[in-house]
Amino acid sequence: MARTFWVETLGCPKNQVDSDKLAGTLLAEGMAAAPAPEDADLVVVNTCAFVEEARAESIETILALGDARRPGAQLVVTGCLAERYGQELAAELPEADAVVGFGVPVTIGTKPATPSLDLLNLPRPPAAAPWAYVKVAEGCDRSCGFCAIPSFRGRQRSRTLDEVLAEIDALEVREVVLVAQDLASYGRDQGRGRKQLVPLVREAARRVDWVRLLYLYPAELSDELIDTIVATGVPYFDLSLQHVSAPLLRRMRRWGDARRFLERIDRIRRSEPAAALRTNFIVGYPGETEADHDALLAFVEQAQLDWCGFFAFSREEGTYAVGLDGEVPASLVAERLAELRELQDAIMATKRDELLGSRVEVLVEAPGRARSYREAPEIDGVIAVPSHLPVGVFAEVEITGAAGPDLEAVPVGAPAPAGVAGGGAGP
Repeated sequence: MARTFWVETLGCPKNQVDSDKLAGTLLAEGMAAAPAPEDADLVVVNTCAFVEEARAESIETILALGDARRPGAQLVVTGCLAERYGQELAAELPEADAVVGFGVPVTIGTKPATPSLDLLNLPRPPAAAPWAYVKVAEGCDRSCGFCAIPSFRGRQRSRTLDEVLAEIDALEVREVVLVAQDLASYGRDQGRGRKQLVPLVREAARRVDWVRLLYLYPAELSDELIDTIVATGVPYFDLSLQHVSAPLLRRMRRWGDARRFLERIDRIRRSEPAAALRTNFIVGYPGETEADHDALLAFVEQAQLDWCGFFAFSREEGTYAVGLDGEVPASLVAERLAELRELQDAIMATKRDELLGSRVEVLVEAPGRARSYREAPEIDGVIAVPSHLPVGVFAEVEITGAAGPDLEAVPVGAPAPAGVAGGGAGP
């Protein structure tokens, strides 16, 4: 009987791609996927180390799976936490049989070193859903003050266009979601003299129905890239803004300000008025003043974005921000987060209610669950649809209800469920 494995994934979509490729490697070596971690001979935890909360979740998961595994099963820790704290983690977690990063092998005690893994171009198993993440590059060349990723993921390494397209072809999905630490800079490190994201998006759009992009640095959002994204039929823009105050962004070692960001958003909406926009903001970065916070509130009100995430600043070892003065008290950070989230929740609810009665095309991604171009998988809301719609098909539906980030819909031509036609509720 083949040995079995379980891969537990924490963190961002880029980690999910790594896990898929790790699973593909194990399957190619003759192992079989286990139905649950307690049934596996090998349990792999692909960790996240971006901020303190993510590191704590990773440690808790490692300990829980260490307790749950069956006698004789191996526990291997990999991913960003292993990359960043390999030797320290190995010393403090005797529960793990091995700690191994994707770039540097780690020896634990007298045990042989576990080989390092470079997963970027390894094959992956067939997609389990009608959509899939595709990682187009690893690492990052930027030096944002709050981010430690370049210190353990290294400089940007872009895959070739042919490598990415071959993976897209092999996945046989209806939607691909392109991801990277700095997606808009894809190809810049390959010596061609220009970035290659626009050609990649155009070629990918010839192969799948939907192409979605995550994590676009605003300075790289050219008119050509905006028009290319709109032309795919998925006018969804995930912009990495982080803040809007010019002085604070300079402290973050970032480009931009509220005016420049609003200009780019206006350019997007002139190209496609119905475009969906998402971003994230850091609250409580060292030196953030009340004026900075007010500027962010004003921007959120003016920009009327579809989706916004707000996160408390996390002081990360090895980053520029560690040495900055002007720490914002935790209680004040919590107040600012609550104020921003309340404002954005109201904006989101209004936008979702405005969709009532409209007709949209959706991709059915699971029984009873679908998404339109406005919703990225796993991070935005979903659309509840009748469970008889086959998974993997596109369907035209009419929006009949709204509840928080989610919507309800029925296929066009079908009767609306009693009690939801023509009405909705906010959060």
